[in-house]
Amino acid sequence: MESQVRGGTRWKRFAVVMVPSVAATACIGVALAQGALAASFSVSGQSFKVTTKQLDGTGFSQYGALDEGYTLDGKKTVHPVAVSAFKSATIKSLCQSVVTPNIPVLGNVSLILRAGDGATPVEAENLYIDVAQLEADAVFRGIDIGVAAKDANKGPGMKGGGEQSNPYGFAQQADSVTLKDVKQTAWATTAGTFKLSGLKMSLSTGVKECY
Repeated sequence: MESQVRGGTRWKRFAVVMVPSVAATACIGVALAQGALAASFSVSGQSFKVTTKQLDGTGFSQYGALDEGYTLDGKKTVHPVAVSAFKSATIKSLCQSVVTPNIPVLGNVSLILRAGDGATPVEAENLYIDVAQLEADAVFRGIDIGVAAKDANKGPGMKGGGEQSNPYGFAQQADSVTLKDVKQTAWATTAGTFKLSGLKMSLSTGVKECY
C-alpha cells in the first residue's frame, strides 16, 4: 500500500485505511488453503477498534500468525495476530472505528461504522478477524485446545493468501462460541459474505472511537 505523504495523496491514503471497516469486511472473497502455509499479506498502517454486544459463531478456530504491513511513514513492519475464524457468525450491535491522523487542515479524522442494532443482526460467512487484543465474556462449546493449526477442521480452515502462519503451530477450535460485550483491536477482517443490516457510517474530526 502507498505510504502516507503530502497533499491529495494523504486523502488517498485516508480512503485506503477505510478498507478494513467497509470493503474488506463486506465483499472480499477469501481463498482457503487447508493445511498450507499461508502467503504474506499486506495490511494498512493502522489497526482499528471493534465492539459488539454479542457474537454467536459456529465452526470456530483460532491460530497465531504474522500480518505484514506498513507504518504510516511507509516502513515495512510485521504485526503478530491471533486469527479468529468462523464458518458462520451473527453479530449484534457491531461498531467499527478507525482514526486517520494528521489530515491537512482537518487534523485527525474518525470513521465510525455501525450495523446490526435492530432486530436483524449482522451475518457473516467464512469470517476471519486478525486480532491484536480482545476482551469479552466467552462460552465455547465442544472445544479442542492444543491442536495443530492445519488439523483444526471445525472452522473454515487456514486463511489462504492472508498471513504468514505455521500449519504445525498451536491452535484451538470449537463447535460453537458465544462472545458477549466484545472489545477488540484488529489489523484485518475478511469474509466470504458480510451482510450489514442497518448500516450507518459517520465521519467526524477529532478522535472518536467505539471504545
